[in-house]
Amino acid sequence: MALEIAPGKTKIGWIGTGVMGSSMCGHLIDAGYSATVYNRSKEKCAPLVARGAKEAAGPKEVAANSDVIFTIVGYPKDVREVILGEDGVLAGAKSGSVVVDMTTSEPKLAEEIAAAAKSKGVHSIDAPVSGGDVGAKEARLSIMIGGEAEAVDAVRPLFEKMGKTIVHQGPAGAGQHTKMVNQILISTNMIGVCEALLYGHKAGLDLGTVLKSVGSGAAGSWSLNNLGPRIIKGDFDPGFYVEHFIKDMGIALAESRRLGLSMPGLALAEQLYQAVAAQGGSRNGTQALMLALAKLSNVDWDARG
Repeated sequence: MALEIAPGKTKIGWIGTGVMGSSMCGHLIDAGYSATVYNRSKEKCAPLVARGAKEAAGPKEVAANSDVIFTIVGYPKDVREVILGEDGVLAGAKSGSVVVDMTTSEPKLAEEIAAAAKSKGVHSIDAPVSGGDVGAKEARLSIMIGGEAEAVDAVRPLFEKMGKTIVHQGPAGAGQHTKMVNQILISTNMIGVCEALLYGHKAGLDLGTVLKSVGSGAAGSWSLNNLGPRIIKGDFDPGFYVEHFIKDMGIALAESRRLGLSMPGLALAEQLYQAVAAQGGSRNGTQALMLALAKLSNVDWDARG
């Protein structure tokens, strides 16, 4: 493809400047790329505008002023609206441009977007990420990519400014399927992390000291070593929202049913996170699973001392 990525030459569009998107777009600006940004909540664009980005009135305007348009929004319905809608990216995208959806979304929707984009001479990539707010801030995300190899190779220099593990998984939808694998792994691992820390607390152990022993052994995991300390401190602020994780598990369960798979662990995790949301924690981070599990055992996690 003719598109050559270079700072000062390639124009970047960014739609969705929340917890993850703001940091990710910021890395591209720092690397010398000009950016046009849009977010439904205008105030969330302010930090990027202060760093030189231009704010657009909508996704169509972003696309019209960009060579590569990134989207990272909340739900599949939002992806559909900002890319396929009347004022969406494909309504304004130039032939030869690339749209990269980094939202965790539905594999079938990624395939639909790819087909719609191709009919307009636009390239489409699905590239969901893992690593949370810390990974986004530190530019060490894992990026799981679906789409045509030529387009993926062209955009790779931009991915390299946002992540450390960048893997092309296959055609359209393959990135989203890989992210479902990731979310299934995390869902049951989070149950183990929270139950283990709850047990340690009830047994009278110093949990910080416990982490020194178990965090580097066979039981260690990203969730334990990154979210464990937050749980111990009672810090349930979002790196990744509970409500978005519930959305992801719902997609994984639906895909599992379509594939004829029984996923009891995933189903249990989804129900436990539904309990977190029912108790008012939908906008907390995923580590807030501890609050629901502690409540089952009549432990007031916030009041422990």
